[in-house]
Amino acid sequence: MDDYSECLDIARQELKLAKAALRRKMAEYPTPIAGCDEQFNYLLDQSERVRNALAALEAPYFIPTPRKLNTAQGIESR
Repeated sequence: MDDYSECLDIARQELKLAKAALRRKMAEYPTPIAGCDEQFNYLLDQSERVRNALAALEAPYFIPTPRKLNTAQGIESR
């Protein structure tokens, strides 16, 4: 396996652990939750950041490449 692939797998695993830990903390949080509850809002923020990081790791990334080496050339770069 490539070095970077192993690093990405480790990152995914760690983010999944963080997601589970945040989910537990939120489930154990005492009720009622006020709209201005800073600690719970912080947990929500961290949970969203972890979800976004996982989504970014899983999303395919498209890198467009130009058909021509530069605009002055009339030859395609196939």
